[in-house]
Amino acid sequence: MASIKNLKKDINYTLGDLIEECYVYQLLNPKADVKASEALIDESIATFDDLIAKLNAKNVENKKAHYKGISLELETKASALVSKINAL
Repeated sequence: MASIKNLKKDINYTLGDLIEECYVYQLLNPKADVKASEALIDESIATFDDLIAKLNAKNVENKKAHYKGISLELETKASALVSKINAL
């Protein structure tokens, strides 16, 4: 099992990169409507808050399964956000 510290870093770096991609899209397409990319940034921040809250939960019976589930949830949500960013 990877450490909690590394899982927090994965969450931070992954979602941070997705937010950065939204900003790059806004810079490269100045005439495009920014509402869609701003909504994706808000969704990324909400996902970050949700995953960190789950990661910091103290009343977990099976910690290994809990952290593995968080890691899988990060992968699925990140891939969904990537597909939305690619659709811009």
